[in-house]
Amino acid sequence: MKPFDFLVLGSGIAGLTFALKVAPRGRVAIVTKKDRAESNTNYAQGGIASVTSREDSFESHVRDTLTAGAGLCKENVVRTIVEEGPARIAELIELGMKFSEREIPAAPGAHELDLGKEGGHSKRRILHAKDVTGREIERALLDAIARQPNIEIFENHLAIDLITSQKLGYVGENRCLGAYVFDKKANRVWTFAAPVTVLATGGCGKVYLYTTNPDIATGDGVAMAFRAGASIANMEFVQFHPTCLYHPKAKSFLISEAVRGEGGILKTLEGREFMDAVHPLKSLAPRDIVARAIDSEMKKSGADCVHLDITHQPAKFIIERFPNIYQTCLRYGIDITREPIPVVPAAHYQCGGVVTNVDGGTDIAGLFAVGEVACTGLHGANRLASNSLLEALVCAHRAAEKILAAPLPKSDFKIPVWQSGQATNADELVVVAHNWDEIRRLMWDYVGIVRTNKRLQRAQSRLANLQAEIHEYYWNFIVTADLLELRNIATVAELIVQCALMRPESRGLNYNLDFPNPNPDWAQRDSVVRRGN
Repeated sequence: MKPFDFLVLGSGIAGLTFALKVAPRGRVAIVTKKDRAESNTNYAQGGIASVTSREDSFESHVRDTLTAGAGLCKENVVRTIVEEGPARIAELIELGMKFSEREIPAAPGAHELDLGKEGGHSKRRILHAKDVTGREIERALLDAIARQPNIEIFENHLAIDLITSQKLGYVGENRCLGAYVFDKKANRVWTFAAPVTVLATGGCGKVYLYTTNPDIATGDGVAMAFRAGASIANMEFVQFHPTCLYHPKAKSFLISEAVRGEGGILKTLEGREFMDAVHPLKSLAPRDIVARAIDSEMKKSGADCVHLDITHQPAKFIIERFPNIYQTCLRYGIDITREPIPVVPAAHYQCGGVVTNVDGGTDIAGLFAVGEVACTGLHGANRLASNSLLEALVCAHRAAEKILAAPLPKSDFKIPVWQSGQATNADELVVVAHNWDEIRRLMWDYVGIVRTNKRLQRAQSRLANLQAEIHEYYWNFIVTADLLELRNIATVAELIVQCALMRPESRGLNYNLDFPNPNPDWAQRDSVVRRGN
């Protein structure tokens, strides 16, 4: 038994921020699947959207967020997060975060924040650290964590399941008591007990064949919360980035939208420019439109990718404008000054998740969720660029404030140690690998950027069969990290399909050919799933 005052699952911006806020009041355990810096935050290239200039306003940021969310954002949540953002940014800077600055033209020698502008934003409001913002945030937060003696980080530990009072057979209000956690190096399961457990586990990009997310993004928090009885909502809204490098050895490498901004043209493998017939802006059309068009071309032709061609620009210009993209592609044998770049859309961000209020509270006492794992109502049907890191900062702060203002008492529930029973070591690990691959492929083919009810029903049927196999495997064999992640992606895949089948419309990121238009009856209506319904 490992008793703590606070148990944090995940080491991205949300989990680390929460841990820092509560550490002065008790012992904190941070459980992370790999090393402490491995998180979706670490891979965030863009930045944090926040109102920090006189040319901008809260009202403008709120309006942009509501527009992007396609009628599903909760306006009170949007306003709270937008208005509290600048104070949280200031705290981050105090911790040592270094955002990029630029010289003020009218005042040589003086500098100000270099604010970027991204799709959907009407003003420049993206604070960034060149194109490695996430890495810089992780550095600042981990440096601060290292100075806090009340925080202990457990690397290479993977949460198996939440421990709740109902699971243990106690009557009354369901309460989270901690989690069973698999220690990958010691190959054993520990019992972590705490009156407060915070899910900060990030998203679920690895549910899909192609993703911009790191390998850790297997939807663990959503799956565990669902199994514990928490409400899950809006999992059908998965945001896809249109251009990810397609190469067997290249994982999660984005080809920036700036390549299209500088004249890059999307073409079929035969060299046909297909965006001309799709949108007046051609290859410069908005992300969701480009992603759907690429998906359509791939499905019609059976091709594994399309091409992004910028070879008509001078080689010197390409190398100077895109040095990182040029060097990375060259490492994989692609000279982008002479040949087109193979690209595919890739799963990028989970807009749904565990249902919470703006303070991170779930419908299970003692369980909180912050960051990408949570569905607060900020993103609605489509996330506005760079709002995610802002949400993580604000909601982690609010969750800490809420908990410290009204601490949950330690329980007297008896928590049993993990029992493996008659389970034996798995003798056919190929089964895990095969099922993992099958789930990711069927999600890509049937539950991707463009859906139909027939494809969704096929996916649902196949997932049910796979779940039966995984369930049997889980109970018959001793747990491994691969088996636990397979179990989680299968659960999250089912939730995405279930939510997509519930929504009889196309809205935001959920595009269904059987229901090509928004349905007024589903405006401001979430697709909520609970275990057993």
